[in-house]
Amino acid sequence: MRNVHKVYSPEKKGKEKISVVTCYDFGFAKVLNETDVDSILVGDSLGMVIQGNTSTLPVTLDEMIYHTKAVRRGAPDKFIVADLPFLSYQTSIEDGIRSAGRMMKETDCDAVKIEGGSDFICELISILKQIGVPVMGHLGLTPQSVHVFGGHKVQGKGEESGAKLLREAEALSDAGAFSMVLEMIPADLGKKVSLEIGVPTIGIGAGPDCDGQVLVLYDLLGLDANFQPKFLKKFADLHSIVKNAVGNYHKEVKSGEFPGKDHSF
Repeated sequence: MRNVHKVYSPEKKGKEKISVVTCYDFGFAKVLNETDVDSILVGDSLGMVIQGNTSTLPVTLDEMIYHTKAVRRGAPDKFIVADLPFLSYQTSIEDGIRSAGRMMKETDCDAVKIEGGSDFICELISILKQIGVPVMGHLGLTPQSVHVFGGHKVQGKGEESGAKLLREAEALSDAGAFSMVLEMIPADLGKKVSLEIGVPTIGIGAGPDCDGQVLVLYDLLGLDANFQPKFLKKFADLHSIVKNAVGNYHKEVKSGEFPGKDHSF
């Protein structure tokens, strides 16, 4: 049974790290289902990774539902969190409820994630919790606000900015968020937030002291040779492997070596 308290239990803070991987499709989700990874995030970062856009903003709710359904079919045993995309919840509390409800009903995901720490966001989280929708928060670099930030830049620098982020983290926790992503903030701020709030923090570029970490599967597998932000560690070089495999396939087709007797009926 998938259970938010089993995966993101506050009792794990300081004792057991939480591993989260961002995934967008059935094939990779099927592989992840065979691993020990704790949770899958279906992120609106698919706008860049899958669709080739320059930001997450063009992604629609229908597209997020489509990809989350595919991931659920591939990973029936994993705790899945799905992003609510830009303008699917910021326009009103009612729109936020409808969007979260559609995501839960149509995809069988276990929770939704929303960005920001404003009073509006906290109110929405509180209401969603009351009606049975678990919500993960997201602070620091919130990609849906990339134009406000002037690009993908580290957030929370300086005493005032760091104090504001900590207040927002506390407000999200008080509102009922079961966990929150901390993205691209100084490591000492990631540690401070993680120590001072009662729910697990999931870092991406937020230092080693968060309660868990998240990376995009395509990124940790090294599928994009040119993508190398400071927070990313590539655990494989699939770009070279895929490129070489396709090159060998091309050569064997041209030479007539493939298909051979073993691949013919």
